[in-house]
Amino acid sequence: MNHIRRMRGLAVSFGVLLLLAGCGAKKTEEPEASAQQQFETEMNENLIAVGFSQVGAESDWRAANTESIQSALTPENGFYLIYEDAQQKQENQFKAIRNFILQEVDYIVLSPIVENGWDTVLQEAKDAGIPVILVDRKAQVPEDLYTCWIGADFESEGRRAGEWLEQYLEDQGREDEEINIVTLQGTLDSSAQLGRTKGFGEVLAEHDNWKMLEMRDADFTQAKGQEVMESLLQKYDDIDVVVSENDNMAFGAVDAIQEAGGSCGPDGDITILSFDAVSAAFDAMMAGEINASFECNPLHGPKLQEIIGTLESGGTVDKIQYMEETYFDTDMDLEELRKSRAY
Repeated sequence: MNHIRRMRGLAVSFGVLLLLAGCGAKKTEEPEASAQQQFETEMNENLIAVGFSQVGAESDWRAANTESIQSALTPENGFYLIYEDAQQKQENQFKAIRNFILQEVDYIVLSPIVENGWDTVLQEAKDAGIPVILVDRKAQVPEDLYTCWIGADFESEGRRAGEWLEQYLEDQGREDEEINIVTLQGTLDSSAQLGRTKGFGEVLAEHDNWKMLEMRDADFTQAKGQEVMESLLQKYDDIDVVVSENDNMAFGAVDAIQEAGGSCGPDGDITILSFDAVSAAFDAMMAGEINASFECNPLHGPKLQEIIGTLESGGTVDKIQYMEETYFDTDMDLEELRKSRAY
């Protein structure tokens, strides 16, 4: 990659920022000089410039994902990372990508909020000669607009949850009972929402006695999860299973159920299945509040570092790269398992 091009673009951008900072304000010579010196030192190291547009900070999983990437793409590892939090707004990601192009970064890393609407801006990145690597969520664009995608097999996660519920009900002798289910969906049209809904739905379709009462968008947040669950509890008095498409919404659902005087988890009236398997989900399982959490590995940083290293050396990479994943439930030694977890 052309690091001279990248360095020139970043240096110009930094110079503009310093100029604007000095307009209409009292000069602070020492901090500006220090920042400039630090920047020049980093540039002299000929670092690989990466612009990273993250969805936001809506969940524990997202925080772990961000931390993993930031920890891998460090100056010590040969990278200059520019991080932008989109705050759940696609228009913010469009702006970030166009700024990365102006700054002439070497690579753009994008976690798309939704799957559609990316053709124009990713074509701009391609025209600028900047490879785009998608992480976590996918984008419905021609394959030549991105180099590769790293993430989870969301459909497999959904099927795994359905198969777990199938076995759980059989173990309880309830395989022939009518089972009423509600789903707290993540951000609609996001890859995780689409895949998990589809995967679980495939198993649901195999059971005539499983009834999906309602699927509601809870935006992957705990607050929205609680709000939506409160509404569902008021509407239905016979919910057997809650499928929550991430852990944070499940935590909100637990709060809503308990505040309504209900019970959930292995010893409760409502079975709760969740996704992500973050640290707090282990707490909730050990507390008997949720039954199982299906892993979505957020530690993309090392794989992303490896991919960029391969590209830098002129190698090729697989278009689709899945993370290794499993599931956890209350029949396991969760306290021991948690000791080896990085998130």
